[in-house]
Amino acid sequence: MPCVRYLRTRKGVSMVRATALAWRWRRNPLRRRTDVLESWVGLAAVVLMLLASPVTGWVTGSLAHEALRHTVREQHRHRHLVTATTVRALHGRPAETDREATANRDGHHRVVARWAGPDGKEHSGVVSVRHRTRPGQPFPLWTDDHGRLSGRPLDYDTAAIHAGLAGAGAATGACGLVEAVRRLVVWRLMQRRYAHWDRAWERAGQTWGRADAGS
Repeated sequence: MPCVRYLRTRKGVSMVRATALAWRWRRNPLRRRTDVLESWVGLAAVVLMLLASPVTGWVTGSLAHEALRHTVREQHRHRHLVTATTVRALHGRPAETDREATANRDGHHRVVARWAGPDGKEHSGVVSVRHRTRPGQPFPLWTDDHGRLSGRPLDYDTAAIHAGLAGAGAATGACGLVEAVRRLVVWRLMQRRYAHWDRAWERAGQTWGRADAGS
């Protein structure tokens, strides 16, 4: 049956790989020094991927999480949710230099609004809102300590997600780096092996030439 043949094939491939690995480690007249070095490089790469990569990911994620938690605390300390009032709606395409020029691309609407900052001072300016508002209609707005427009502060759940992604990326990058170094070392070993074969064939060719000449 196909499944049985597949399992037999996989088993055969595994046995061949295991035999090749044992051949590299076992003492025999055909084993070359580069074979032993290649085996050690492969073993070191596996150990680093299993140990160093998770540690790198954990350390990076922990540091990123601590830094992001500090950012969350600072943003929540210096950003305030106030109530703004719509003065009038703005129509037409904003100028490229307008700080709210990206609002229309996000499906927002531009309005002129006024609001009282955390310091009690009155402010006004162009604000982007998700939904159309009528003149005199209130809506929530985030500002900094001086009443200037600000974005929503980062929350702890989002910070944890970003830290996890940073740790996973660091672990993946560490694995990729280890694999790249392993491939580079194996490539260098193969170059040395090919050079050794070339020298061996050259010596064998000279021997065959002398045998032909003497026959």
